[in-house]
Amino acid sequence: MADKTMHVRIDQVGVAAFDANGDSGGTLVVDGSPEIGGTGAGMRPMELLLAAVASCSAMDVLHILRKQKEPIEHLTVDIEGVRSDAAISPFTRMKLVFEVRGNVDPRKLERAVSLAVEKYCSARATLGGVEVTWEARLASAAT
Repeated sequence: MADKTMHVRIDQVGVAAFDANGDSGGTLVVDGSPEIGGTGAGMRPMELLLAAVASCSAMDVLHILRKQKEPIEHLTVDIEGVRSDAAISPFTRMKLVFEVRGNVDPRKLERAVSLAVEKYCSARATLGGVEVTWEARLASAAT
């Protein structure tokens, strides 16, 4: 199987802000911290990394549950990352919390999240030695 190549171009649009444009046609704004001139115009790079892991896993969860014909109505994922306290501060651990609305079998939800995070999510797999934990829960009917 041949390697897959992806391309993203970033163009400066502010002191520390960039428009990022992917081959897919998707765009977003990335901005730095106020210490380097950022103004809050977009997400910071490390937030994007968290968003990549959360959204990649979420897409896999949806795909798995839909293949199983589970009646998922809505999915929310919260992700929290802990970074080391050093000049270069990579993530040391992350925790994802998946909350699903719908009449989904809890065992199938647990299995889908487990497969998504631990096996199928390419963004998570790219992180190597970062400890990644997860939780899956069904939303109450009132939410």
